[in-house]
Amino acid sequence: MNGEELTEQETALYDRQIRVWGADAQRRLSKSHILVYGMKGTIAEFCKNIVLAGVGSLTLVDDRDVSEEALSANFLIPPDESVCRGKTLAELCCDSLREFNPMVRVSVEKGDLASLGAEFFDKFDVVVISCCSLATKKLINEKCRKLSKRVSFYTVDCRDCCGEIFVDLQKYNYAKKKTDGTTECELQYPSFQEAISVPWKSLRPKVSKLYFAMRVIERFEEAEKRKPREISIEDLPAVLKLKKELCEEQVRLQESVSCVYLFENRNQLQNLAIAIFFSH
Repeated sequence: MNGEELTEQETALYDRQIRVWGADAQRRLSKSHILVYGMKGTIAEFCKNIVLAGVGSLTLVDDRDVSEEALSANFLIPPDESVCRGKTLAELCCDSLREFNPMVRVSVEKGDLASLGAEFFDKFDVVVISCCSLATKKLINEKCRKLSKRVSFYTVDCRDCCGEIFVDLQKYNYAKKKTDGTTECELQYPSFQEAISVPWKSLRPKVSKLYFAMRVIERFEEAEKRKPREISIEDLPAVLKLKKELCEEQVRLQESVSCVYLFENRNQLQNLAIAIFFSH
């Protein structure tokens, strides 16, 4: 959509959702430009939803080749091997997403996301990253924060049935409606670095143990120079050793944890997030 008003075709296509959030919200959505890195299953679902909703443009970055794991988790990848040959994950997902909604501009950007300058991210309103290292998460979030305009940053990390999402909207202004009128509110979000640097002992007791487990996995992958999810059952003793060291460094946590039941009939440590911290 190039103009300020929705066209007749757009109004007809998005009629049902306009009834939910209004024409003004649909206009703003149609002007939004989204960057996504790492085409995993959760990210594929997100991309499908925003394309159907009528976002302005979607740019995909993922130069990896199709793997058996990717095929099992990403419904955007065609099952035909001949179609997949010679194409990256981003290119294959791009082709599928264009079919969902031809009115949305879906494109592919190649290259290492971490090596791109801050000016590259200035073209977008939202940046969503997945399947990347701890260092990359920090770096991209920092680049988004240095821009003159507000760029919303999301990082999504899924490991089988375990997962987490981090959101940085920076300084977010919103209105709260009350019976006697409307109050303007402001919410200041922390950066990714600030969020994970909070001492564990100062966190609320209700914080999920998965949070601590994900921090252990990130630190292990960083220390061993592993790519995300590039760990195996043989790494379990080393991961548990690191977990103990971090617990002693941060706060005394109970050591009665079960780390065996999740690895029955599994070759990978993708569910380590539960196994590390959940007690008997």
